[in-house]
Amino acid sequence: MTKAEMIDAIAAKADVPKAASEKVLKAFIDVVKEELGKGEKVTLVGFGTFYAVERPARTGRNPRTGESIDIAASNVPKFKPGKALKDSLN
Repeated sequence: MTKAEMIDAIAAKADVPKAASEKVLKAFIDVVKEELGKGEKVTLVGFGTFYAVERPARTGRNPRTGESIDIAASNVPKFKPGKALKDSLN
């Protein structure tokens, strides 16, 4: 599902205009980004938790040349699905 399809689905499900559903989806994404950037978790009970994990610096290898390269530390987003979401798939 693309972002445009998500906007259409939200508009149809909530019976609101597409413009309103687009604003809500954009606001949700922005809030999640901001909170993860601050190191906070975003928990939606029954759906799941968005959180950030620090990936330490490491040494990698260029597969083409075999040369060692340094890979910088970084923060990466993660998602842990909630029980209700997992149960809905089975």
